[in-house]
Amino acid sequence: MKAVMVMFDSLNRHLLPPYGADWTHAPNFRRLAERTVTYDTCYAGSMPCMPARRELHTGRHNFLHRGWGPLEPFDDSMPEILKRHGVYTHLVSDHQHYWEDGGATYHGRYNSWEFFRGQEGDAWKGQVADPFIPDSPRATRNDLWRQDWVNRQYLDTEAKQPQTLTFDAGLEFLRTNHTEDNWFVQIETFDPHEPFFTQDHYKELYPHDYEGPHFDWPDYNRVTETEEQEEHARYEYAALLSMCDHSLGRVLDAMDEHGLWDDTLLIVCTDHGYLLGEKGWWAKVVTPWYNELVHTPLFVHDPRRPDRAGTRDAALVQTIDLAPTLLDFFGAELPLDMRGRPFSETADAQHPRESALFGMFGGHVNITDGRYVYMRACHDDTNQPLYEHTLMPTRIRGRFTPEELTGLTLADPFPFTKGVPTLRIPARPSPLLGPQRFGTLLFDLETDPLQEKPISDTAVELRLIRQLVERLRANDAPADQYTRLGLPYAPEDVTEAHLLVDAQRERAEVARQPAARADEFTEGALNLRTPLADLLAEPAAADTIRRIVPGLLDTELLTVRGGSTLLQIAAFTGHPGRAQLAAVADELARHFPVPDVPDHHPSHHGEPSR
Repeated sequence: MKAVMVMFDSLNRHLLPPYGADWTHAPNFRRLAERTVTYDTCYAGSMPCMPARRELHTGRHNFLHRGWGPLEPFDDSMPEILKRHGVYTHLVSDHQHYWEDGGATYHGRYNSWEFFRGQEGDAWKGQVADPFIPDSPRATRNDLWRQDWVNRQYLDTEAKQPQTLTFDAGLEFLRTNHTEDNWFVQIETFDPHEPFFTQDHYKELYPHDYEGPHFDWPDYNRVTETEEQEEHARYEYAALLSMCDHSLGRVLDAMDEHGLWDDTLLIVCTDHGYLLGEKGWWAKVVTPWYNELVHTPLFVHDPRRPDRAGTRDAALVQTIDLAPTLLDFFGAELPLDMRGRPFSETADAQHPRESALFGMFGGHVNITDGRYVYMRACHDDTNQPLYEHTLMPTRIRGRFTPEELTGLTLADPFPFTKGVPTLRIPARPSPLLGPQRFGTLLFDLETDPLQEKPISDTAVELRLIRQLVERLRANDAPADQYTRLGLPYAPEDVTEAHLLVDAQRERAEVARQPAARADEFTEGALNLRTPLADLLAEPAAADTIRRIVPGLLDTELLTVRGGSTLLQIAAFTGHPGRAQLAAVADELARHFPVPDVPDHHPSHHGEPSR
């Protein structure tokens, strides 16, 4: 038996033709759906990148106990279990987070692995002089941004792109080993994760008039850009999606060429999606985990069930089911600590999954039964208590600081830590990123599939709260999560006193209002789109801001969002308000009028109007 997993990052289900998209160019996803089961109710579990991959290995949720981090010493690892079971495991990837502090224990679980450099500011090529960086509406211009522009100089052809090299290596493994037995290869690309960088022939699939600045990497923020810029970024994502489709087609060709459909499990999946202006937001993490982010695409070909090719399955499945599915396929025993189930079991009409749990550490804790989605926020504005439970105190690109570790205590072992206590480290979530700003939300997907109209339904909320408590208990959630969420430990103790939708409705409505956009205001040579640092360099502009928005320049925003414009700061924090923004814009236009000589920006690739 053999298995191939093709894993993308930030792959949007709603932009794939098998899920109803009619404008993206992705013929190989159509072709894939003809040979596989297309799952219609697949949900992510822990977000974002590395929490999702810990779930891929362990078959259990990560987000209740810690944030972004590596595998723990007590974790079961699916590829390592396969390796012990006599199955050769191989990883090919360009996902740079595997090789940073917060992901450094994953790749070593495979028999062998290959890594390709250059994605999203990967610390790859060394260049002391600053690279050329074009004008862009992006505010976050940090070291990652600079490094990405260094790297792009070395990625000038499709053949050199990390995605291409990753699939080259995966196909090499298939050519070398297709006549062998008992192997699993994971072909994993970081694309179509931002930045949406690809070659012109993919961009040309989406012709449109665009005369604005370079824009293929949105900030994690509300949409403040013009509608033209928003549309352009969406086309840039689509171009990268089409490149992913081409790479997928190469795998399908290899499956045909080597006759692998008869004895090879094929899984095509992702970790989560990406907001491209939906709900008025870009990206992820800074919003609740809406369906655009967590209702994910999933395609599975099981050679034991060729009759299911080209069918659809409505069973509620999750990321935590991937490890059990692979172990079950190879006949390996599932560890008792795994909470996921093989897809063959979740599709069993007699034993369906009743609900799915998902979320991010310190954020909303969410549950869905496939129809309703309940997003439980913290019960008060402190979002406390909250603790990281870990023996590996690292995060995405660094280690926990000594100051953070001074408050640690030892926690009693959890059932899944194999008798080992963990470090219990106080977490300090940002007040600007916590679930308290959005409130508790309830959606009925049957009447509101786009989650545009939160509902209030006491009976449904009570039922989902009880299911949520059951799922917290089944996943060994620490006591601080119950306290943070304002929940009892036992489902039978849930009462109307634990309802939060109506109590937090006002903040939810405020949070869902769209941000002010650039083209709503008067514009001079200096304007609301000018980086705040540049405005402050002009005495007249700085005086305008101090008078109209008193106190803004004395807050920590200058360090937290120092590269932002006033528009972007207002979008992220809710301050300044629209009236203050309009007053600042008008005064800046008087002090700094637009020169008579018109600016000219060449059309993007000379593309015709769409």
